[in-house]
Amino acid sequence: MTETDAGPQAGILPTVKRSARFAFVLGALMVAGCQTIVPRGEPPVGPATPEQPVDRPVEPGLPTDTARNRVALLVPMSGPNAGVGQSIANATTLALLDTKADKVRITTYDTNLGAAAAANRALSEGNRLILGPLMAEDARIIGPIAQKARVPVISFSNDASIAGNGIYSMGYAPAQSIERVVTFAKSKGLNSFAALVPRGTYGERAGTSLLRAVEGAGGTVVSMQPFDRSPGSITAAIKKLDASSRYDAVLIADGGRVAMQAAPVLRKSAKGANAQVLGTELWNTDNAIASTPALRGAWFASVSDGLYGQLATRYRARFGSAPFRLSSLGYDAVLLTVRIARDWRVGTPFPAARLNDAGGFSGIDGAFRFSSTGIAERALEVNQVNSGSIAVVDAAPKGFGE
Repeated sequence: MTETDAGPQAGILPTVKRSARFAFVLGALMVAGCQTIVPRGEPPVGPATPEQPVDRPVEPGLPTDTARNRVALLVPMSGPNAGVGQSIANATTLALLDTKADKVRITTYDTNLGAAAAANRALSEGNRLILGPLMAEDARIIGPIAQKARVPVISFSNDASIAGNGIYSMGYAPAQSIERVVTFAKSKGLNSFAALVPRGTYGERAGTSLLRAVEGAGGTVVSMQPFDRSPGSITAAIKKLDASSRYDAVLIADGGRVAMQAAPVLRKSAKGANAQVLGTELWNTDNAIASTPALRGAWFASVSDGLYGQLATRYRARFGSAPFRLSSLGYDAVLLTVRIARDWRVGTPFPAARLNDAGGFSGIDGAFRFSSTGIAERALEVNQVNSGSIAVVDAAPKGFGE
C-alpha cells in the first residue's frame, strides 16, 4: 500500500467548456515530490528515562487526516498486470502534482492480492471514493462491497456490463468507437458494411455494436464472420465474406496486430480489394499499423493522442520509463476527483451526484461524461492510417454541445 499527496493547490483543471490543454500549463510548473505518510505522533522532547516513560500507542491502519479527502486507488501492483497498474498509479501521482491538490490523498491497494481484501481494507481505512479496479472481474467483486458502504467506484474497465449500482465504467468502450467510425463512413457515402469479429466476448459485443451503429446510420450489414485469430481462420472468414453481397466497408473488430494479418488477405479477395477498412479503438495502441501497406487509408475512431503525447514525455522524464496507454485513465480520474473536491467537505461522503454533471469533464483523453447508466461517453476523433503515420481526418468535439 502506498500513499501520494501534493503541496498547496495552485489551480483546478477546466471543464469541457474550456480547453483540456490547460492541464499542461499547470504541468509546466515546478512541482513538489510525492511523499510517504508516516504514522502520526510527535517525538519526545528529550530522551526517555525509567522515571519518565514515553507511552506511544500503536494505531492500526492509516493516520487520521482532517485536511484531505481519502481516495483509494485499486490496481494490480504485482502479478502479470503489475506494469499497467504501476503506470496508472504513477499517472495519478503526476496528476496530483500537476494540480497541486491539497484536498485529496490517494492510497494505492494491490488488487492482485485479492480484490475483496483490497476493497475491504480501503473502506476500513476511511476512503470515500474508489478509483479502479482495472479488470471487470475485480469490479464485479468490489462493486457490492463498496455499494454497501455507499462508496462510488470509478472503474478503468471498458466492460459496460459492470456499470450501475454505484459503479462507473471509465474505460474506452468499443461500442462508441464503432458507432463513431460507422457514422463517419456513412457520411462519406458508404452504405453497406461487413465485419470480421473475433470469437469471444469482445467480438460478440463489437458485432452487436456494429449492427446497432449501422442501423442507426441508415446503412446495411451484409455479412459478419467470426474468426479465432489463427491465420487459417482469418483466411476462411474472408472467403465467407466473398460469398456475401458486395460491401462498401469492412470492420476488422480486433487489435492492430490482427488487422495487420487480415488486411493483406482482404486486399487479395474479390470483394474486399476495394472496400474501405474500418478499425476499433484497439488500433490506437499500435503505431505499427502505419507500416502495413494494406491498411493505408483505413479509418478508426479513438480518444485523441495529442495531449497523451505530452503526458508520456513528462512521465518518462519523471519515472524513467514509458507509460502504458491506459495511464491516462488514472490521470483523468484524478482531474475529475480534484475538480469535484472543491465542493467536497472533508470527512463527508463523496458527492456522487456530481459525476453526472451534464457538462462533463475534460482531461488527457478529451471530453467525457458519465451517462445515466454509469458508462463514460467520450468525444472521439476519426483517424486515418497513412504510410508511416496516422492522421486525424475528423477531429473530436471539444464538448458535448457540438
